[in-house]
Amino acid sequence: MSEEKIESVLKGNTLRVYWFLLTKPEESVGARETQRALKFSSPALAVYHLDKLADLRLVDKINGEYRMTKTVSVGVLKQFVRIGTLMVPRHFFYATMFTSLLVFYLTQVRRFEFFSAFGLLVAFLAVAVMWYEAYRNWKQKP
Repeated sequence: MSEEKIESVLKGNTLRVYWFLLTKPEESVGARETQRALKFSSPALAVYHLDKLADLRLVDKINGEYRMTKTVSVGVLKQFVRIGTLMVPRHFFYATMFTSLLVFYLTQVRRFEFFSAFGLLVAFLAVAVMWYEAYRNWKQKP
């Protein structure tokens, strides 16, 4: 299946179901579990979206249970990194790096002069931008 086709189908509730399966990579999930976790109105709605994922060959259906077989990074998912069962915004790593550098810089500044003030300004701006972007990505998650 092409990435364009997957990206065109992987939207809305189907994306939410896929996100739910990403948090359970080694487990099989059923329609009822999916329905309850995502607060769908019926298990049939969960089955519909799980079957869409099976048609895309992203999950396997075995005895009414669905298991993740392939991970893709399309659309909003490109902004996240999967670490085990956690999905973390990519900007989170940059934000923590810049925050660590800022803290290190603050501990090393001996005299406050023009260049140290300029360095602090740049560091604070970098930290603020990266945390803002990480927060924005987190708000976009399905």
